[in-house]
Amino acid sequence: MTVNEGEAPSMTVAAEPAHYAFAYPTEAVHPGEKHTLEQDQSVLIDEVIGEPHATALDLHIANDEKLGIYGAIVGDREVAGLPYNVAGDDRLVLLATSVIPEFRKQGIATELIRRVLDDVRVQGKTVTVMCPIVRAFIDHNPEYADLVDPEHPGAAQGHPREVVG
Repeated sequence: MTVNEGEAPSMTVAAEPAHYAFAYPTEAVHPGEKHTLEQDQSVLIDEVIGEPHATALDLHIANDEKLGIYGAIVGDREVAGLPYNVAGDDRLVLLATSVIPEFRKQGIATELIRRVLDDVRVQGKTVTVMCPIVRAFIDHNPEYADLVDPEHPGAAQGHPREVVG
């Protein structure tokens, strides 16, 4: 929202991203608690559940196994990342998706998650989803649901909540 000098700020609910609540397993937070996501996370969730569109950018995904992060690279700049932990030989714990602000709403988060999950599938592994953005992506792309480890699924499905204002 931009405020011009001398003008009162206007509130436009339609421009605000939706708020989402997700439940996490007890090892992540207090049992039964739900947490509202930050605005940055809501923007990325809106992207991954929105109308599918291919990014116009030349995007390369690199897996830095030493650091445990998949990075999305445009040109020579890393613009997004999805860190993970290795849980045994057959499972990754996907932690958090982030995209540099000027690269948001361009399909980068969607493409990063899609390619990470495709790589997990090729490796014959499963995932534990701690990232609510990845959870929203899988909820809206059920062809990836089989990759979620049934014994360690991670974050429960989230539900959009009305913006109060």
